[in-house]
Amino acid sequence: MKQYKLQDIRNIGLVGHGGSGKTSLAEAILYFSGVSDRLGQVGDVSSVMDYDPDEVKRGHSIDASVAFCEVNATKINLVDMPGNSNFISDIPACLKVVDGLIFVISADEGVQFYTEKIWNWADELNLPRIIFINKLDHDRANIAPILEAIKNKFKKNPVYMQLPNSTGDAFSGIVDLIDNHYVSYDKGSKGEGKAGETPADIKDEMEISHGDLMEAVAEVDDDLIEVYLEQGELTEEEFSKGLKEGIQAGQLIPVLGGSALNNMGVDLLLKAAVKYLPSPDIRSPAMAKRLKDDAEVPCAANEGKPSSGLVFKTIADPYAGKLTLFRMFSGSLKGDSTVYNSTRDVNERVGQLYMLQGKKQVQVSEIPEGDMGTVAKLKSTITGDTLSDSDEKVVFPPISFPMPVFSRALEPKTRADEEKISGSLNRLLEEDMTLKMERNAQTGQLLLSGLGQVHFDVTLERLKRRFGVEVNVKAPKVPYREAIKGTTKVQGKYKKQTGGKGQFGDTWIEISPLKRGEGYIFEDKIVGGAIPKTYIPAVDKGIQEAMEGGVIAHYPMVDVKVSLYDGSYHNVDSSEMAFKIAGSLGFKKGVMDCKPILIEPIMNMEIIVPSDNVGDIMGDINSKRGKIQGIDPGEDTQTIRAHVPMAEILNFFFMFVMEYDHYEDVPEHLMQKIIDEANQAYEEKSAH
Repeated sequence: MKQYKLQDIRNIGLVGHGGSGKTSLAEAILYFSGVSDRLGQVGDVSSVMDYDPDEVKRGHSIDASVAFCEVNATKINLVDMPGNSNFISDIPACLKVVDGLIFVISADEGVQFYTEKIWNWADELNLPRIIFINKLDHDRANIAPILEAIKNKFKKNPVYMQLPNSTGDAFSGIVDLIDNHYVSYDKGSKGEGKAGETPADIKDEMEISHGDLMEAVAEVDDDLIEVYLEQGELTEEEFSKGLKEGIQAGQLIPVLGGSALNNMGVDLLLKAAVKYLPSPDIRSPAMAKRLKDDAEVPCAANEGKPSSGLVFKTIADPYAGKLTLFRMFSGSLKGDSTVYNSTRDVNERVGQLYMLQGKKQVQVSEIPEGDMGTVAKLKSTITGDTLSDSDEKVVFPPISFPMPVFSRALEPKTRADEEKISGSLNRLLEEDMTLKMERNAQTGQLLLSGLGQVHFDVTLERLKRRFGVEVNVKAPKVPYREAIKGTTKVQGKYKKQTGGKGQFGDTWIEISPLKRGEGYIFEDKIVGGAIPKTYIPAVDKGIQEAMEGGVIAHYPMVDVKVSLYDGSYHNVDSSEMAFKIAGSLGFKKGVMDCKPILIEPIMNMEIIVPSDNVGDIMGDINSKRGKIQGIDPGEDTQTIRAHVPMAEILNFFFMFVMEYDHYEDVPEHLMQKIIDEANQAYEEKSAH
């Protein structure tokens, strides 16, 4: 494998809304650079990047994929990231390991929701970026509103570095505004543009656009603007330097265009990416915590720093085992060695190293700093972990992944499925950090949560195809809680005498409600030794066990204060068990005089809807007992913020983000039905 200098490496992410053509662009890049012998097509077996059977079946990216190529003696590592709302789990980690981004925007769809979301993530990481307007050969292609949307949505001033001769079927060439030369393309070619004469009908526009670009570059630097005002132009060197600095500082957002499917404009995009996006030694170094003193230290390449790498993806392969994808920020990792996982505090044995070309594994002996690689069968390492030098241990900050919003209960179909389900799901959870699995202690259900129905469906398909496990799917039970609204004082007494040593415990407690979220408070107000101190923890324990099992519907009780203020004991018959039972009996008895209620989880939702559908969705939210919190207008969509009971949205299908917010009282007209159903289910379960 050829070795590259740091300045000759580019780690570039391809991002954008689903359907914008990111993967088609990646395939065009690989074809143009000679990695592929034909132009791969998304949705069939010719695609290098979308090779998973689920991606072939559905015709779009599900997982991030990695490939590399060489352009102008520069190695480009491509990280193609999904843009579907159900499959964004890989993006937060992938953004941490790239040094620049190419945002792909469809010329006929414009700036869409997930383009905005990923743009905001990129802003947080100060990632330099280039915009590639794809599908200029489509009939509805329109560049002007896209440039306007970039200004309005991203608060950035885009600089258009190219001028197409036309759009739609007539699109066949591009003016490179940097040096005002025209490049024409033949559809279906390998993508190498041919120099030609600029069409007469766009020459005037070319001159104006070139001047606009020159002025935008001059404004990057005070010295440049002074030269520009004095001379009326910049030299080629000044222009190139200003453009590069402006892009890498995020002051300039260059916009290029073309057609990935017909490999038009891809050569100019690659030329710009190599020239203007930063190499690993130019980007600000990744910061990590040094474990020996908790100091924040830079993990800079090309400075002889100890090795540090970040795991950005895990692949659960049923045959090859677990594949771990990582980037080295400083130092290198050699095959047949040992590496320290500073996140897990464990040493991992490193065998053969690879670089990925889609699903193809290319063997290498070493992953140098600034580069990306893959290793198989690390036992403890997962996505987000830090691989570090054992003598100079550092750990990168944890990565924040989107929280799952869609849950279903799983039941294995057969005994064989039951034996394999937990282990198989854990393998899938290793590669998808937005999947969560838990056994609900209250309901006993095995719950799997993800980012949406499609995400859930794909996970179950993989569970069956990769591991041979089939399940039945049911709606999860809502985690209702019990609470009280009133206050009472009550005696809890347990007395059992059988002729020998008996049982005796006598308690007086006051039960009162707490504010939502305050949990449980036990207050010991015993004076004068009415109850020996050795028995008081038993009273507390008995009350807590009664709360956990519920009183009116077998749901856990919350937000209660209990004060133990009096009681009595027997020198012979009293015991911890007797006082535990007395506390439990008194609590259950007293709760019935405290106006017991059910409370339900309320979810904070942000629902993104087309502007024309806002009224319908608001009506739907109101019908689900939701409360509108506000509406944030966008250009073509609006975001409705609402609080909605979880029970009402288990089957709510729309583009939304959701998280738990708080608990509220269940309305009285619904409460008794829920209590009756819960008690019936408990009796049926107990009967078995």
